Amino acid sequence: MATEIKMPQLGESVTEGTISKWLVKPGDKVNKYDPIAEVMTDKVNAEVPSSYTGTITELVAGEDETIEVGGVICTIAVEGEKTTETSTSNTSTVEKVSAPEPSRDDSEKKRFSPAVLRLAGENNIDLALIQGSGRGGRITRKDLQAIIESGNIPTVKVEKAEAQPVANKEVETVLTPAPEQVTSQASITSAPGDIEIPVSGIRKAIAANMVKSKHEAPHAWTMVEVDVTNLVNYRNSVKDGFKQKEGFNITFLPFFIKAVVEALKEFPQLNSMWAGDKIIQKKDINISIAVATEDALYVPVIKHADEKTIKGIAREINDLAGKVRNKAISSSDMQGGTFTVNNTGSFGSILSTPIINHPQAAILSVESIVKRPVVLENDAIAIRHMVNLCLSLDHRVLDGLVCGRFLARVKENLQSISKENTQIY
Repeated sequence: MATEIKMPQLGESVTEGTISKWLVKPGDKVNKYDPIAEVMTDKVNAEVPSSYTGTITELVAGEDETIEVGGVICTIAVEGEKTTETSTSNTSTVEKVSAPEPSRDDSEKKRFSPAVLRLAGENNIDLALIQGSGRGGRITRKDLQAIIESGNIPTVKVEKAEAQPVANKEVETVLTPAPEQVTSQASITSAPGDIEIPVSGIRKAIAANMVKSKHEAPHAWTMVEVDVTNLVNYRNSVKDGFKQKEGFNITFLPFFIKAVVEALKEFPQLNSMWAGDKIIQKKDINISIAVATEDALYVPVIKHADEKTIKGIAREINDLAGKVRNKAISSSDMQGGTFTVNNTGSFGSILSTPIINHPQAAILSVESIVKRPVVLENDAIAIRHMVNLCLSLDHRVLDGLVCGRFLARVKENLQSISKENTQIY
């Protein structure tokens, strides 16, 4: 008798996962805790381990298919379990009375994920007219995508034969195709010479998380420019000795993260999350950083960054980036972030408006350090190393006053860096 293996919950608030790759096939023997599939969510990519020792009997979910948490992804014949067969020779004429069919479970029908609500809103789909295929009748993204592709979008249509008093109007609910509601994506066709690139599961997860953040959080933006000439000179003076001693490079990013962490201690409001009826101000300062590969973006987390030196932060950045590039990053490496520092300057950017890493309240982009002529306090003009710090904030949680003070503190921290008062170790 086959035992079901279900989609695990791979993070806080995660409701579904996408099978990006199967690591087994039917007939394969696996041990308990052996990885059987690579799964992607809007928060993390992770391997799903087998819950049992046995033989894989069926892969219920296909690659690139999205399954709700708790949904069956495969079945396994557990080692040691005996399959019991009952003889039907003496009972074939007994129990012929058909049992009543179990009533359909619609207990979850009215619970909608943000992705479902977004798709329904974008395509004017009446969710009340759809029977979901998920657990408890819950409507999934897959249900809506199938409806959109078919063009038969269920809508509420109000019809009246002639102008009459409101009390005599007849209202009819019908299922009709709605050509005018075909999505802009569906109306885009390829021309000769165009290249069609299939959207990978990773890219879909990134897109879903970004849309969720923009849909739920009212974004606001602010920016300051910082003179980091002293930082540049200090880092350049120690980088060779650091590399020789530690075995890896010290970049500018650890200095920026340290300056941000010290400011977060003073302004903990930015280390918060929106939770509907309350704002949760996090005790731990865990800094999310963005690490890009050729086809995806990962956001690993430096845990307890407020307890680390600049050298400790630099080592964490080096280790996490190595894990991402070697595809060894785990779900635990990607969870628990409370504030994000994004190093867009590494690509030469000088200005950006980053999207908040949901459910955090803010994200700071460190832009490229460039040489510019600057008017000093004595009205002299000098060439200085300047950088823009761009902050995106969730206006439900944060206001301009506290964010302005926070950025001013980060700026002060960076401009005060020098050999005399900055410790790397």
